[in-house]
Amino acid sequence: MADQNSNRTGLLSKTEKDVVYYANCPGCKIEDRKATNLGIPYKELVYIWIVVLSAVLPISSLFPYLYFLVRDFNIAKKEEDIGYYAGCVGSAYMFGRALTSLLWGALADRYGRKPVILACCTTVIICNTLFGLCTNFWIAVAMRFLLGCFSGIFGPVQAYATEVCRKEYQALGLSFISTAWAIGLIIGPALGGFLAQPAEKYPNIFSKDSLFARFPYFLPCLCISVCATAATIACCWLPETLHKHSAPNEESYGADHVTEKIQESKEIRSTDSKGSLFTNWPLISCIVVYCVFSLHDMAYSEIFSLWAVSPRKFGGLSYTTENVGEILSITGVGLFLFQLVIYPTIERTLGTLSVARAVAVLSVLLLSSYPFIAKLSGHSLYLIINTASVLKNIFATTIFTGLIIMQNNSVSQHQRGAANGISMTAMSLFKAFGPAGGGALFSLAQKRINATFLPGNYLIFFILNVNLVIGLVMTFRPFLALPRRSG
Repeated sequence: MADQNSNRTGLLSKTEKDVVYYANCPGCKIEDRKATNLGIPYKELVYIWIVVLSAVLPISSLFPYLYFLVRDFNIAKKEEDIGYYAGCVGSAYMFGRALTSLLWGALADRYGRKPVILACCTTVIICNTLFGLCTNFWIAVAMRFLLGCFSGIFGPVQAYATEVCRKEYQALGLSFISTAWAIGLIIGPALGGFLAQPAEKYPNIFSKDSLFARFPYFLPCLCISVCATAATIACCWLPETLHKHSAPNEESYGADHVTEKIQESKEIRSTDSKGSLFTNWPLISCIVVYCVFSLHDMAYSEIFSLWAVSPRKFGGLSYTTENVGEILSITGVGLFLFQLVIYPTIERTLGTLSVARAVAVLSVLLLSSYPFIAKLSGHSLYLIINTASVLKNIFATTIFTGLIIMQNNSVSQHQRGAANGISMTAMSLFKAFGPAGGGALFSLAQKRINATFLPGNYLIFFILNVNLVIGLVMTFRPFLALPRRSG
């Protein structure tokens, strides 16, 4: 009789610890596989790696040519004002993402991670292609805003990476996301730096009458849309990880110890559902710290690209789009190797929070050296700036990976999509101010290049360091509360 009731309710299996799985529940299938297969789910991690890469490329590819894109729009009256308008273009994406991340997270909790990821990948193809065809500043801002609105991938993907892996491999799963960012930092800047303005750079291939001469920034966007198409196809093979079943009644199993466990799980779910995520201080404190570091990282990314291509007379490096693309690509290679090979070992040995604090301190010391790097030239400048860029991005990604692990361990699975949605909303707001604030700060610094106190670059990197120190202080008690459970 018990077997018949089990079949009627869709019972898949029952472990020695009385954990119940259901045949028609995709989340249970993943949990059952994790219980029986102790290995790493490389196939699923490769799929989400492709997805994250396609979402990162529209962000990272913009930086090498953003300065020239704004210049070609002829909206800036002075050369010193280009940084301000460039910040507006960069911020539009993050404002859009901030408005919709919570919605995408809630949809991922209700309908599953896979449908949300699939829908967002599809919209990247459309919006990114249209951005490459923009010839007006405000239309470009609008397209970046729409692209951000439909970029709800990151929250569900972070939840997915922790759910598809056993607990001991969660750091590795999130490292796959970080390495996708790293590869995006390799491919994106390379695409933007080498493929923007192709009719000027490669006149033998692209004539002055071609489509790519009329739309000089369309080619990198087109290549990214092709990558997003591949990611959309890869999504079709993603197994769902969200649990979709109701707790069975006692008669279905005829086992008091199993029924007791199910009733306990039912009570926990009910309690969590009634409790607001906003009262979960370990989660909220982690999100706030994440936002502070996100503000710094986005401002740094914006400033670095503008600083690298700006003239020497304003304290810049006078680099070309190809130079910036090469630097960011080398940075991506270093970040990729670190996240895939070194970070999981360091995280297991020293602990997530300890590693994050250590690299935050090192980031402050590193940024303090940037004004002096600008005084170098030739091979010494090339070597030092590449080394500094690699280290700075390794430090930033290490902090983010650690905070994401803590964030996902602060909530149970059925709240993880919403939790990541809240995180992405708050983080996107801070990141939206990053490019705008960074661009404004950069323009201000160029106008006070001869100031007595904190002239030019010294002002820029001092403000960035203040942001870093605030984030570092917030990683300590009583502000940051460690997760009390994982789920």
